[in-house]
Amino acid sequence: MAEPIITTDDDRFQCWLIDMSDAIERFQRTLPVSLSRQLDLSPDSLGIIESIGLQKYASVEQAKQSSEAQYVDGMARYVGQVFRKRLGGRWTIDFTDKKNAFCGLPQLKGMLGQVTQICPLTLVTASIDRRSGKFIRMVFDSCCKDADALTKM
Repeated sequence: MAEPIITTDDDRFQCWLIDMSDAIERFQRTLPVSLSRQLDLSPDSLGIIESIGLQKYASVEQAKQSSEAQYVDGMARYVGQVFRKRLGGRWTIDFTDKKNAFCGLPQLKGMLGQVTQICPLTLVTASIDRRSGKFIRMVFDSCCKDADALTKM
């Protein structure tokens, strides 16, 4: 069977979306089974993901190497799906606003109480750069607080 012809950025993004579950599963298969089992899309698992990134990469420059793209993409997809499980929303991508820091990067949009752009890939790389071990969870908790405030209105 011939490979499908993917001609546009939007086509590539649609293929990326279709591959979501498989890509997360491929990422999880790279981990020890005991660690992979802990990745249950719960908020607590965000700390595990961040710990994995901090152990694997001594710097954000290492994580940004092209050889690491699939691994870091798996981490980012996982983080995004944790956010979506709790806050809803959908994956989106914008190729039009070249001035936007997230231009061409998958983002989450329409999450309950969302007040800022959320790009899981940049959450992962920022967490590696900041090296606190708590960054992604802190952002998640802040988003949940915004969502909870909205539902109390």
